[in-house]
Amino acid sequence: MTEFLNLQHVTSGYGETVILDDVSLQIAKGECVALIGRNGMGKTTLLSTLMGHVPCRAGTITLGSQDVTHWAPWRRSRARLGLVPQEREIFPSLTVEENLTVARRADGFTLEQVYEWFPRLAQRRGNKGNQLSGGEQQMLAIARAMMGGPELLLLDEPLEGLAPVIVDIVMQALARIREAQGLTMILVEQQVMAALAFAPRAVVLVRGRIVYDGPSEALREDRATLDRLIGVHS
Repeated sequence: MTEFLNLQHVTSGYGETVILDDVSLQIAKGECVALIGRNGMGKTTLLSTLMGHVPCRAGTITLGSQDVTHWAPWRRSRARLGLVPQEREIFPSLTVEENLTVARRADGFTLEQVYEWFPRLAQRRGNKGNQLSGGEQQMLAIARAMMGGPELLLLDEPLEGLAPVIVDIVMQALARIREAQGLTMILVEQQVMAALAFAPRAVVLVRGRIVYDGPSEALREDRATLDRLIGVHS
């Protein structure tokens, strides 16, 4: 597979605090990776560093053949990075369709495509963002990111606070998107077993460093290691 994203010795953080410490990671085009770990270990910071919301203090970030280490967030978005933030950040006063069309690129995905992935949004297209349930808002956040036509989709805890039936709907939609579009994905998720079942490759962060990078299946079956690194049973 062709290498698409390359982090080499990346260090970043907030103020004087270092969160990511000398992280190196390579992801191939079309690959799906589950980024997991306990709270506060640097998962969201890694996504924010990729998007340019947190500055890279050391190291390099390459997307395709382009060094994007010091690019502004808007340039990274134009380079086909898409983010589904943990807070969703939809526009409460806009309708579902307005939330989608405001994010659309001419060469991105269409309303028809995202409505096919999320039929419930089609039914609620005239409802405002603040009239949606939490699950519907999460569907809208994912659909809005897809309207920008990303080649790399970053998902920050998309299952947080969702009922089990909505979790199934969201994961099924992400699977359809991945299979149909061949997107590269990084999934940050506290529902560890769901993330490991979805992504063939797992990366575990502990105190801002990668301590595991390998097959999800092997980690899923090694409950002792999971409990030691993540505290799955605690």
